[in-house]
Formats: sequence, structure tokens, C-alpha cells
Amino acid sequence: MTASPATGVVSIDPRTGEEVEVVAPETTPDEVDRLCAAALAAFPALDAMGRAGRAALLVALADALEARREDVVAVADRETGLGATRLNGELTRTCYQLRLFGEVLQEGSYLEATIDHPGDTPMGPRPDLRRMLVPIGPVAVFGASNFPLAFSVPGGDTASALAAGCPVVVKAHHSHPATSQLVFDVLAGAASATGAPEGTLGIVHGLQAGAQLVAHPAIRAVGFTGSVNGGRALLEIIERRPDPVPFFGELSSLNPLVVTPRAAAERGEQVGRELVASFTLGAGQFCTKPGLAFVPEGAEGDAVVAAMAEAVRGSAPQVLLNAGIADSYRRISASLAGLPGVGTVASGDEADGPGFLATPLLLETTAADLPHEVTEECFGPVSVVARYDGEKSLFSALGAMPSSLTATVLRGQGETELPLAISQELRTRAGRLVYDAYPTGVAVSWAQHHGGPWPSTNSQHTSVGTSAIRRFLRPVTWQGAPQEVLPEELTDGYQGIPRRIDGKLQLPRE
Repeated sequence: MTASPATGVVSIDPRTGEEVEVVAPETTPDEVDRLCAAALAAFPALDAMGRAGRAALLVALADALEARREDVVAVADRETGLGATRLNGELTRTCYQLRLFGEVLQEGSYLEATIDHPGDTPMGPRPDLRRMLVPIGPVAVFGASNFPLAFSVPGGDTASALAAGCPVVVKAHHSHPATSQLVFDVLAGAASATGAPEGTLGIVHGLQAGAQLVAHPAIRAVGFTGSVNGGRALLEIIERRPDPVPFFGELSSLNPLVVTPRAAAERGEQVGRELVASFTLGAGQFCTKPGLAFVPEGAEGDAVVAAMAEAVRGSAPQVLLNAGIADSYRRISASLAGLPGVGTVASGDEADGPGFLATPLLLETTAADLPHEVTEECFGPVSVVARYDGEKSLFSALGAMPSSLTATVLRGQGETELPLAISQELRTRAGRLVYDAYPTGVAVSWAQHHGGPWPSTNSQHTSVGTSAIRRFLRPVTWQGAPQEVLPEELTDGYQGIPRRIDGKLQLPRE
């Protein structure tokens, strides 16, 4: 019996909506199995490269991407419509985070190395106990639609998993398959040249291949950035496995923002302009977009809304990433605009050309009569202003907010009392509290947290910043182990990383 030919994965230009090329065939079940088996076989050797070897690998991956910067940006721009300036910045971020995880490996505190020597305790005698984190195994990473580099094949999930010592098989996003394949080829070549084991990196294309990847017994964790519905579908696959594995999903976020009366009075026009720049950045396709802004009633708040309307009115249509996002944006934004008590303040130029275009839109309602529908994320260049009449009205509405990645407070100069109360209200439902700035844009650093309670994420971990590595590690304790069988970092004489010994933190010697 002859097998039917695989369906081709097509790259589409979002500016025109036209098919440009067939990038690859959809990955077959046999190929998914082969890639996962190769990742499992590579796991011991990747771990054995040690922290220094994997740090060198990450630097080599960053260098290889830099060397192909012009090609990568050109393909990504053609395939996403995000523009060369944005994509150059994203590639710089992508290379930076690869190198930063190399520094994480060299510094070593991520291992949480802990030693308790034998001794007497109030509970009785204690054996020799030594604990540290070890890699979990091959990881499946799902590329995001809106960040074709920083949250895709070479992105933070891949960087942190490789740093942990976990081979990665990436599911390429259908919005940018050509970009995904190009950067994968660059990374795979660099990994091979650095001496990483075959199977350290793999890539699959196609919806069914993604489902098979998550179900494969070699996969020990899944990193996903996408919609709640997509996350739920993968969770259902994981729950059907004989051995469910960790799922780290970054899903949906409203990201409420509060303008205090004093901030509105001091810089209302500026706030209005900056708010529009934030919610239309990247055509409103940021997971940190401020989708709902609380603005006070009265003349000061009017100035904020008037400046927002001026910035939106007459703005050009924006290119969305794919047909599905464009269709969803048109449907949901029209539904929001038609809700009782919701009015359209301003809209941009009508999107009537070819491609996946969206008209920027500013809506308004009141905090006292806030429709439930406006508290749900709408991907694209739309935001809702909710006018509040006093603190009682504001806090009543804040109590109905869903959990988000971020919550923002724009304060007056030196103002602390109201911002503190707002922070305390929103801290239980946000992973990052932002003051006097805008949440779009997530710095990659040691102190960053990009996560939050459901539905923003389904875990306590971050997907951005150095502690993202923690997702792909698990703890192991060695009890009564001879020195010869211990990891180097847990042996008595080792002093290269921070360790907690008998309850006291000891820093490495210079």
C-alpha cells in the first residue's frame, strides 16, 4: 500500500494574504517518533557536557544567529509583517537571552545545591543529605505566533531548556514556518559544530505532529505560548498520557491599567498618547497589551480619553499575523463595540485592503457597569477605557478583574497611598506590577517574572528571565552517598557555585 503524500506547510505573506512558498511537508508520525527518540538518546550526552559545555553551546547559537541576522530578519519580516526595526530588536533580545543563560550556567545558583552533613537534630540523628536540581529530560516547545524569534524556535523556552540540559523538539508555528525552519537550520548547524550530540534540537511542522509530540513518551515537559483553547487542547493530550508531564503554558491576559486622578491631572494628554502607543504596539499582538484602562471621570480623565481618541483617529490599518487572528479580531472587537453600555470613542482608517489587516479601535464604558465581556483578552489593536467615579467605583471594578500577566498603575508625582491600595488589590491576580510605565515589553533579567495565575499561565513559574530554567529541572537528593557517585557540585571540596551547607549559604571563593 502506498502512503499518501504529506500535506505541505505553506508560508503566507500577511500583508497580501498570498501564499509564497511551501516550506516543508507536515511531519509524519514516523518522523515525530524518530526526532523524539533522537532527543532521548541525546539527553545523557547533553547533560554530560556540563555547565561549561552547555554555556559554550548557547553562546555559539547566539553567534550563529547574529551571523545570519540579515537573512533571518528579511524572512521574518516577509512572513509576519512586523517590520525590520522590530525584528532586529527581537533578534538582539533572542541572542542576549541565549548568552544570559550561559551566564546562569556559569554562576550556578540555579542548581539550588544544598548539603546537610550527618548530625544530631531534635528529631534524632540525621544522615548525610545532598540535594540539587537535575534536568528533567527532552522538552517539547511550541513557538508563539507573535514573537517569531524570542518566543519561537530560538526563544526563551529553547534557551532555558538547553541550559538545563534538556534536548528540545520545537513545534514550528504555522504563522512563520519559513522563519522557523531557517533559524532551526542555523541553530542545528551551530550545535553540531560545537559538539552537541545529535538530537539536541529537532523541529516538527503541522497540527497533528504537535499533538503527537506532546503525547510521545520521550517528552518530559511541554512549554507553550498561545491561546487558552490551544493550551487546554494540549493539556487534554497530556492528561491522557499514562505518565502526565509538566505543562508550562503562557495563555491569555487582559493586563488592567489604572490612571489615578492625580496622574490624569498632571499629564493627561501624555498618558493618552502613550497608552495608545502601548496597546497598538505590534498591532496589539502582545500578551502584555493593556486591554482595559481605568480612567477617572471628570475633566482630567476627559483629557486622557481625548488624547487617546486623537491618536487612534486616522491611524493606518495594522497587519495581523495570520487569517485566524484577523478573523477573531474583527469578530470580537465588533462584539465588544455592540455591547450595551459600550461606545466607540475612535477608530482608525478602515481596513479594506488585501492581507490580514485590522482597524485600531478605542472603546469606552463605565467601571460601575463593566460588562464581563470586556474583561476577556482581544488580540489586536483594541483597548477599552472604563471611567470610574471615585475610589469605591474603581475598587469594585478591580475586584472583578481576571488574573493577568501584569497590572499597571500610573501615579501622580510622589503619590503612594492610592497606588499602594491598587497594588494590594491587584497583586493577588498579577505576576508583574508596573508603575509609571507600560507593560508592553518584557525585559530579560534575573529579577523578571512573566507569569501569573490562571488564565495568564497555568504554573507558578516564569517563561522570561533567568528563573525560567527552573521549569525544566527536578530535585534529587543523595543520601549517604560516597563522594565518587556525587555530582561535582555536591562534593565536599567543590567551591565553584553558591551552596547552602548545614543551613548556611556559602558563596564561591574568588
